[in-house]
Amino acid sequence: MPHSVRVKDLFDRLHERLRLIWVAGKAGAESALLSATSDASTGIIAGPLNFIHPNRVQIIGPAEETYLDSLSVANRRQALEQLFAEQPALVILVNGIEGPTELAGMADEAGVALMRSPLADTQVLDNLQYYASLFLSEKTNLHGVFLEVLGMGVLLTGDPAVGKSELALDLITRGSRLVADDAPEFTRIAPDIVSGTCPPLLREFLEVRGLGILNIRAMFGDSSIKRQKYLRLIVHLKRMSADQISGMDRLSGTHSSLDVLGVSIPHVTVPVAPGRNLSVLVESAVRNHLLRLKGYDATEVLIERQQQSILEQQ
Repeated sequence: MPHSVRVKDLFDRLHERLRLIWVAGKAGAESALLSATSDASTGIIAGPLNFIHPNRVQIIGPAEETYLDSLSVANRRQALEQLFAEQPALVILVNGIEGPTELAGMADEAGVALMRSPLADTQVLDNLQYYASLFLSEKTNLHGVFLEVLGMGVLLTGDPAVGKSELALDLITRGSRLVADDAPEFTRIAPDIVSGTCPPLLREFLEVRGLGILNIRAMFGDSSIKRQKYLRLIVHLKRMSADQISGMDRLSGTHSSLDVLGVSIPHVTVPVAPGRNLSVLVESAVRNHLLRLKGYDATEVLIERQQQSILEQQ
């Protein structure tokens, strides 16, 4: 189902970063800024004031203000009427300029949001383009619990009732941070980077069987929540019998990779059985993965030592 981003969604997301002030045109809060039918090949939604090919977000900076001030009162009003006749979703005054005196009143009349930022036009445009490209990027939802473990984005997966939420709760008490429970949303923001976040409805909540819904922020504080994180490792929890565990490769473990939005994500399977400390195992999997990223493989080191020992005995 096509989804869209409204002007007020952009304001909520960027008003702190861009220090936005809503000047006029509050009636335009619900105007669609972006939709899933937007052109993903360009992602261009904003640009300097353009009457020929108007942007969804029209930026008015010092250069545009100088041009408008150079016009007669009648011509300036005609130019602004042309601006609002194209029904842009948003007009932003940048560099802290005040803009023409008629602008605020005309924005209210047209129902077009008018905002002001003290930041330079290039900085405002860069943030708007990044926001647009993030929205238009390919997305997917994966079932599991997404956490920051030892600074790394880790997705816990497994069959229902295997203990993902209980494990997540244990990891949080050990210093990990919750990103999303049940249905984290992942977006490919670069050719080799997948970023995960939580749908607003589920943010801060963790469901634990027997305890119900827990508010992790309320229980453990702000430091227990992470808004978004890059996905770097998937840990799959699998119930196994003692015989199945003993049949696993004792040197290399169960390492593979999983394709997520065209990006290969390292995947490790952790057996679930009575007596196994899953929190320690997950943290150890993360530490081992960090070592692998640095080029260190414990299995290879052990094999080299064995070979060296055999040569020395010979």
